[in-house]
Order: sequence, then structure tokens, then C-alpha cells
Amino acid sequence: MVGPEAASLEGKVALVTGAAQGIGAAAAIALANFGADLAICDRDAEGMARTKSAIEAAGRRCVIGELDVRHGDMVDAWLSVVTSTYGRIDVLVNNAGGGFYAAVLDVNAKGQGALIDENFTSVTHFVRGCVPHMRDGGSIINITSIEAHRAAPGFGVYAAMKAAVESLTKTLALELAQKRIRVNAIAPDAISTPGDEANAEAVGSSKEAYGRKVPLGWGGGNDCAGPIVFLASDLSRFMTGTTLHVDGGSNAASGWVQRDDGTYEP
Repeated sequence: MVGPEAASLEGKVALVTGAAQGIGAAAAIALANFGADLAICDRDAEGMARTKSAIEAAGRRCVIGELDVRHGDMVDAWLSVVTSTYGRIDVLVNNAGGGFYAAVLDVNAKGQGALIDENFTSVTHFVRGCVPHMRDGGSIINITSIEAHRAAPGFGVYAAMKAAVESLTKTLALELAQKRIRVNAIAPDAISTPGDEANAEAVGSSKEAYGRKVPLGWGGGNDCAGPIVFLASDLSRFMTGTTLHVDGGSNAASGWVQRDDGTYEP
């Protein structure tokens, strides 16, 4: 029988990357509200301090790390601090990532390397570093994107890396099943974050115009935090290798645009 206790993360340790703002911050705070102690990292020390304060206000502990997730040595050094503090890791949320607007042919080798390291290599860094400390099973939640499921002109390398994380999620789900570590992903879209306005301006669009392609309109970080808590908890204990689309219906719409009267045009 499923009861409220299945949603509890009491006694668990959750690690969230890119937790200074947006989805990462919302996820970290939500995990704390459901009982987990947290380890969070980001390059934005000020943003992390705000997240840490909210976690501690929920009565949970928080270890922070100011680091660049693209660098494996920095990741390993910080994970040593996390594991020496808590002794275990139960939940890993690979949220850190980002991109910039440029056609594929205009992205030089250095830029491409940065996109690969931030959006894919960082995930493998944390998986390799955390899995040995998931001794009683666990849950890995990778944040991909709707761009893993469609073309992304101007964001080609970023989208390719999100598709790679989608594929990696399925493979890891099989490889880690005997350890009782579940690996799932969420694919957000139309989640209002600080980078959205800049991206909209870069492609010559507007937030309002894009919102017309999303049946439920724009969402926020907390709309992703709920599914992340679900995937971290025993509510999803028989789910692995799957992706939840947290996108207000954007993937289902596939380009259909809502008119003022609620009907749609292609």
C-alpha cells in the first residue's frame, strides 16, 4: 500500500549541481522540505548562499561547493568533502548546464568543448564520483531538455549533448540496476529561468510568443522540483531509464500555436 511515507526523504542525502538559481535551487529546497540533507554546488557563491539559507530554514543540513563542474579534479575534491561530512549519497541531481546561441558552423573548437564539458562531461564526472557512495541503492536524476527530442537551430551542440544525456540515462539504468540505483531524467521546457530572456532576444523572439506554443503557458523552477522529488522518493521505486517531460505540453504540441480563443493552428 502506498502512503505518505513513500514521499519522505528523511535520512537521505541529496546532491544537486547548479543549485544557485532556477531549477537547481528549487529542487534543492524541495528535497530539503521532504527531509533530505543537501550538498549543492555552483559557480555563483551568492546564489548558493540563498539556497543554503532556505535549506537550513527547513531544518536540514547543507554542504556547499563553489566550483566549475567541467573540471573533474574540482568535482572529486568537493565530493571528498561531501562524503566525509555525510558518509553517503542517496540522490544525485545532475542539473548544471547551459549554452549560447550560435549556428553549429560558427561554434569553434573551444566553444564546442565548453558545451560538451558543461552539459555532458559534468554528468559523467558526478556519476562516477557519486555511485561508489550509493551503497544502499539510490536515485540519479539527469536534467535534459526538450531540445534532446527535436532540432535546435542555434543551439545544436547543446541539444546534441542533452540527447547524449538522454541516451546515457537509459544505459546507466541498466548498468546500475543490480546496485538498486535508479536512473531517470526530466526534460523541461518553458521553465522561466534567468537565461530565458537572453536566449529569446538572441533568436529574435519573445517570451510571450514562445508561450503561445506551450498549452499550459510558462512554468517555473518549482514545476520541475515536484517531479524531481517524485523521482528521488520511493513513489517512483519501480521507475528507471525513463524521461518525464515537464514542459507544459510543449512536446505534445510539436509546433502547434494556441489562438486567443483556445484553439490551435499549426
